[in-house]
Amino acid sequence: KVENLKEKLISQAQEVSRLRSELGGTDLEKHRDLLMVENERLRQEMRRFEAELQELRAKPVAPCMGCEHSQESAQLRDRLSQLQLEVVENKGMLSELNLEVQQKTDRLAEVELRLKDCLAEKAQEEERLSRRLRDSHETIASLRAQSPPVKYVIKTVEVESSKTKQALSESQARNQHLQEQVAMQRQVLKEMEQQLQSSHQLTVQLRAQIAMYESELERAHGQMLEEMQSLEEDKNRAIEEAFARAQVEMKAVHENLAGVRTNLLTLQPALRTLTNDYNGLKRQVRGFPLLLQEALKSVKAEIGQAIEEVNSNNQELLRKYRRELQLRKKCHNELVRLKGNIRVIARVRPVTKEDGEGPEATNAVTFDADDDSIIHLLHKGKPVSFELDKVFSPRASQQDVFQEVQALITSCIDGFNVCIFAYGQTGAGKTYTMEGTPENPGINQRALQLLFSEVQEKASDWEYTITVSAAEIYNEVLRDLLGQEPQEKLEIRLCPDGSGQLYVPGLTEFRVQSVEDINKVFEFGHTNRTTEFTNLNEHSSRSHALLIVTVRGVDCSTGLRTTGKLNLVDLAGSERVGKSGAEGNRLREAQHINKSLSALGDVIAALRSRQGHVPFRNSKLTYLLQDSLSGDSKTLMVVQVSPVEKNTSETLYSLKFAERVRSVELGPGSRRAELGSWSSQEHLEWEPACQTPQPSARAHSAPSSGPSSRPGSIRRKLQPLA
Repeated sequence: KVENLKEKLISQAQEVSRLRSELGGTDLEKHRDLLMVENERLRQEMRRFEAELQELRAKPVAPCMGCEHSQESAQLRDRLSQLQLEVVENKGMLSELNLEVQQKTDRLAEVELRLKDCLAEKAQEEERLSRRLRDSHETIASLRAQSPPVKYVIKTVEVESSKTKQALSESQARNQHLQEQVAMQRQVLKEMEQQLQSSHQLTVQLRAQIAMYESELERAHGQMLEEMQSLEEDKNRAIEEAFARAQVEMKAVHENLAGVRTNLLTLQPALRTLTNDYNGLKRQVRGFPLLLQEALKSVKAEIGQAIEEVNSNNQELLRKYRRELQLRKKCHNELVRLKGNIRVIARVRPVTKEDGEGPEATNAVTFDADDDSIIHLLHKGKPVSFELDKVFSPRASQQDVFQEVQALITSCIDGFNVCIFAYGQTGAGKTYTMEGTPENPGINQRALQLLFSEVQEKASDWEYTITVSAAEIYNEVLRDLLGQEPQEKLEIRLCPDGSGQLYVPGLTEFRVQSVEDINKVFEFGHTNRTTEFTNLNEHSSRSHALLIVTVRGVDCSTGLRTTGKLNLVDLAGSERVGKSGAEGNRLREAQHINKSLSALGDVIAALRSRQGHVPFRNSKLTYLLQDSLSGDSKTLMVVQVSPVEKNTSETLYSLKFAERVRSVELGPGSRRAELGSWSSQEHLEWEPACQTPQPSARAHSAPSSGPSSRPGSIRRKLQPLA
């Protein structure tokens, strides 16, 4: 077995040497050297071609604009640059292949070293085993040569046989160990053979790639030679064509030069004439600045005079336009009065800190500088214009608004029914316009002051008495704000006298004779009115407030009796529940307010379309305003609007409603006057002028039976009418 192993080891060593010779590491190195030589040859050719190209570029060639050969030359240059890029890429690929071949060569050297080491170890092991085997044979031969006595021999043989057996067992163990090592070496040899086979396959692949790269290089080299040859031919052809064109152009230039010379000979006399003309013009231009200054002065004077005339004409036209505008407005108001239209004025409140800041608090309302009846609203980026009877900007004062309505108020003294009501969204300033503040009162108090002053002026011929009632409509319930029980429900009835007028039985009526009486009545009524806090208004009116002023007068000389009624209405503001944040009772109040305002819109729509039936009884508000909206009254609506961007939807709705109201024709108002004397129940007892007047009160239905028992200092000061 040991000999067989030796033979196998020798045969394997021979196979390894044969594989090494077949692998041919030196052949790869030779092939690599050949590739390097070929690469160097290609580099030299490239440098030669580049030098020739530089020489061609350095040669001066006459440029030919628009020549097709120049375009072809540019294309060839581009092609040459592309080929150069391909050569550079091939160089990079060749360097990568060289690096890969170097790595494979290094790995093969490592494998050879490992194989040499393994063979050396196997040779040493075989030599050691052969020495031990020789020693064993010598020992056996020496034992056989000895011939001791039988007994001794037998004993000695037994002893020597045990030693031999032990040596033989050791030899067998070593032989087993050697077989195991030989098996391991066989496995290592098998792995080495596999590595050699893979290296051989890789070498074959590398050789195929190198052959492919060589063919590509040869093909690129051939293409480059062809391109260079074609470039050389194109260059020569382009040079010949350029030379031919240059000769033709030179011939044409010579011909043109001869013609120019002929023209120069003919132009010399004309040049002399132009020179003489130029000298004459030069002499004339020397005096031109003075002439120009004089002309400019005269033109400036004429333009200034024309501008002054135009300005004066514009001022005159503007004055006439404004006068005609005022006259047109006066005629329009008179026509509206004759037709009985409801007059509508608009008032825009100023922007306040409660409106907040940012884009939603910007001003969206503008006014016409030449016409105070036009208002412009910017809604969702689109301008919308409205025409009313009068528009008041945020700078307008309470007095300015009152001057517009005072002529309507004074007609109450002459026996006309007058109604002024404020409409608009919550927080738009309706209560401020109607009631105002103690320092700056609104229409209500100013109207009564005006009535007092008019009564005093006519005191020599007329005797007047003024009574005041105050009521509110809260959740479709009519309540007396000046009564003993403000929570008591009142009803609206027709007068039993057959006049068709409406009255409220049980509504308290106070007689006022001075401004102090007015303040007391207003203070008492204001404390009973329902207001609450909402997100849109800190003191939001939750009801419709009505101030009814009745003026009764008698002409001392003729006995003519007149009765006029002034209804001043502060409507609750329309609101969106989502914005106001109303909940619970506030939500129910908002629903009733919006319902009554919707009923008012239905009445206006019916009056505008002149329907036979007008739904006055759909709401307590419209039923109570029936006298003011049915043709026997002079009616004016003050529409209050907010100017900020976030309220443009409500402002647009209010202004559209105001335009619809303005188009309603109620007919001319009728005066309530008759000859005769008053009954004893309606006779007015006048106090002497020197005494302090006391306010008195009575119910619309019947006189009061005695003084009121309502607690409070204000109530005790108001005595019932006897």
